[in-house]
Amino acid sequence: MARILDLPKVELHLHFEGAAPPAFIRGLAQEKKTDLSKIFRADGSYAYRDFVHFLSVYEAATSVLKGPEDFARLCTALMEESAKDGVVYSETFVSPDFCGGGDVGAWKEYLHAIREAAEAGEKTYGVTLRGIVTCIRHFGPDKAKAAARCAAETAGDWITGFGMGGDENMGEQGDFAYSFDMAAEAGLRLTTHAGEWRGPREVENAVTDLRGMERIGHGVRAIEDPRLCDILAEREITLEVCPGSNVFLGVYPSLDKHPIQQLRARGVKVTVSTDDPPFFHTTLRKEYERLAKTFRWGADIFQDLNRTALDAAFCDAATKEAIKKKLEPAP
Repeated sequence: MARILDLPKVELHLHFEGAAPPAFIRGLAQEKKTDLSKIFRADGSYAYRDFVHFLSVYEAATSVLKGPEDFARLCTALMEESAKDGVVYSETFVSPDFCGGGDVGAWKEYLHAIREAAEAGEKTYGVTLRGIVTCIRHFGPDKAKAAARCAAETAGDWITGFGMGGDENMGEQGDFAYSFDMAAEAGLRLTTHAGEWRGPREVENAVTDLRGMERIGHGVRAIEDPRLCDILAEREITLEVCPGSNVFLGVYPSLDKHPIQQLRARGVKVTVSTDDPPFFHTTLRKEYERLAKTFRWGADIFQDLNRTALDAAFCDAATKEAIKKKLEPAP
């Protein structure tokens, strides 16, 4: 088991604010004299009832992130936690809605602070971080267009992708086609959350109604439609699977009922991530340990998952080559 847990890891599905350690948020709240006691349990962890309540707790926690310096501090905390898990490369979802309210000028200030912290963190922790701009689905298509403009204005070697998170039950994937097209025209690569709460049709809509989709966040409900699994496999669309998140939120009753092994067996490209780790009481090491015990996976399977993740990563070729060397087993 130690060999599996100590593997260098690649993570593709990590929400920036959702990775904020509870102690970090509590500390900021105290500094800003903001009462957030209702969002924490007695043991100090985040408290919520269900997915919709989780979203409101998430937004309450992010409310104390007031300026670029706070987000820079969060970036450092995130990278420190990733390093503990042996992560060598990570892509994190960052929303302009939380970083300047969708204003391009303000977003650039936030992004500058985050990127400086990421570059310093890479030297300190050995974690390479890249950003994927996300619009928030339940904020609506107009807000998404503002997020896409922010993404397009800052596309480059650090902001490498565009995606969508939020409440999957609000609106349709196609409602956001304009924003995804804008991002793609700026050279950004695309991912979107789908097939977590709604069924396989939602995954198919993401693939058919949004052009150029390369990855799907979650996507696990695709297993309910063999034809869709074949489409995903044929188009080599990678799923950013977050098993612990799916079980914690009740998408599946237990890990042994989770379809990650079935999806992989059908030829669908899958990866493993933590989603919002402190909210779901998980880490990437815990994900690996639980998967290894539940499905009797050996180190070779996890190494393959990491190679798949790196192949699907949105970074440039030079970065991929550098990370590939870190994934190679020690002689």
